[in-house]
Amino acid sequence: MPTSPRRFPTLSIVDHPLVRHKITLLRDRATPTKQFKELVDEIAMLMAYEATRDLALEPVPVDTPLETTSGWSVRGKKLTLVPILRAGLGMVEGILRLMPSARVGHIGLYRDHETLEPVDYYFKVPGDVGERDFLLLDPMLATGGSASAAVSSLKRAGATRIRFLCLVAAPEGVERLAREHPDVPILTAALDRELNAHGYILPGLGDAGDRLFGTR
Repeated sequence: MPTSPRRFPTLSIVDHPLVRHKITLLRDRATPTKQFKELVDEIAMLMAYEATRDLALEPVPVDTPLETTSGWSVRGKKLTLVPILRAGLGMVEGILRLMPSARVGHIGLYRDHETLEPVDYYFKVPGDVGERDFLLLDPMLATGGSASAAVSSLKRAGATRIRFLCLVAAPEGVERLAREHPDVPILTAALDRELNAHGYILPGLGDAGDRLFGTR
């Protein structure tokens, strides 16, 4: 089960042994791009179990080879994954393997390296926004600026049920996202120590986008 630090009531840490093991490998500067991609994919899939724990179910009949019985189906199947470009793309495929019927939207944001504030350039999600559950994806929650801006964009479009998934979070980012969007649960695999003067997470894992796409 995820743990929730008292200091951060909206935060849940997915501390399953497999997640903790894979996060350690992910942090290693010697981990090559191919393995880094695979690890991000695997961790996202493991975290998705917890992120979808309270999806609504409805009873359905099912015919086994021996008799008719009853089972359960996810009600509505209105789940949408929204990666924050570009690094969030690395988390999509693992979750889709669990929930292949989920839709995928995209939000394009980048962080201005001078102001550390987000600049948006792309937004595309399914039309029936108010009927959907959204999983907003980004490997890193650093300053919280991009995450908060992405949540604001979803809310302006009509979204009311949003969860934010990241692999590594800084206290500063968790505090900002919780302050600006207290209704949005945050799931992470690791809560790190702090941000440095350049807005990078310590100890962190470097620039997730560069490591995913081999541009470091």
